[in-house]
Amino acid sequence: MTNTEIRRFHLDVPQAQIDDLHARLANTRWPEAAPGDDWRYGTTNGYLRELAEYWRTSYDWRAAEAELNTYPQYVTEIDGQNIHFLHVRSPRADATPLLLAHGWPGSIVEFFDTVGPLTEPEDEGEPAFHVVIPSLPGFGLSGPTREAGWNSDRVAAAFVELMGRLGYERYGVQGGDWGAFVVVEMGKIASDRVIGVHVNAATYGFIPFGEVGDEERANLTDFERASLDRLAHYHAEGNGYFQIMATRPQTVAFGLTDSPVGLLGWIVDKFREWTGPRGGEGLPEDAVARDRMLTNVMLYWLTNTAASSARMYYEGMHTESWDFKPGVAPTGVAVFAQDVAVRRYAEGGNNIVRWTEFDRGGHFAAMEVPGLLVGDVRAFFAALAA
Repeated sequence: MTNTEIRRFHLDVPQAQIDDLHARLANTRWPEAAPGDDWRYGTTNGYLRELAEYWRTSYDWRAAEAELNTYPQYVTEIDGQNIHFLHVRSPRADATPLLLAHGWPGSIVEFFDTVGPLTEPEDEGEPAFHVVIPSLPGFGLSGPTREAGWNSDRVAAAFVELMGRLGYERYGVQGGDWGAFVVVEMGKIASDRVIGVHVNAATYGFIPFGEVGDEERANLTDFERASLDRLAHYHAEGNGYFQIMATRPQTVAFGLTDSPVGLLGWIVDKFREWTGPRGGEGLPEDAVARDRMLTNVMLYWLTNTAASSARMYYEGMHTESWDFKPGVAPTGVAVFAQDVAVRRYAEGGNNIVRWTEFDRGGHFAAMEVPGLLVGDVRAFFAALAA
């Protein structure tokens, strides 16, 4: 018999886990630095040593835990999987339900700076939202997945069930990275319930297939050509993590699970490479506050979900997924400075009604430029309601 109970959740990590983390950090066996200790080889020794020491001696997990516990949290079981989520209702009677979906290597932490503005906008003329922020199955506080098949389509079906279980018959959805895959699919399988789909950090379904010829490229805008240049750089230099996790996720999982420094180096490389507009220059905390980035990493470490989150890549590439059926739900796309979506390619499979290009922000827009993301979400759903 299916258990549909929704239970309150309060996070209280045993001190023994924190002590173990600190001991592992103190006893790290460090590799030799690459020549010049240069970021072109990946995360550098100098940066990671300093960041790991800060994590061990200065970062305050209990403060982060207390912040997380200020949000109403719940867990429920869907399709045999534990689903953890935040559910923050707006005091406004006219608020629209809105599900926010994160990606990898993100978490619910991505959305902390958007919750207040979305649920209680300062301007009464702005739309308000009841926000539901799930931890993807296999990520963070939803805990590891323990069976095969948890691809983005299956996650989408679970989130449609979640919204129904919460009593929301009509709602909007927003997501980036894997979250974009999930919410686009929600718009397809629940088109009678999803009023609009808003995405950022969108890739598959929003980019060209194969090479773009010179004649076609000449007809693109400067912004679109820059997007294609970023996409080409990603394929040439930046998708090694994808290939590993899409083919051998369990092999890399041993190091990510046993070594906090291994996990930290794996994740902060993406916070440096994918934040904008510099992308690949400076330091990760130039775009995202150091403590917020570490809290994001903690949700992978404390829940032992490095392996299961990596498996989502394998499942996406090895199961019947990535629906080619065109989406009919009204779709808004926010393209930040490190994103790669191009409108003319996105329109082939999506009902695009809003397209916004920004010269700031990157992959983690909700952390980097929350005001821009919130503003675009508001404008998108306000136009749908007009």
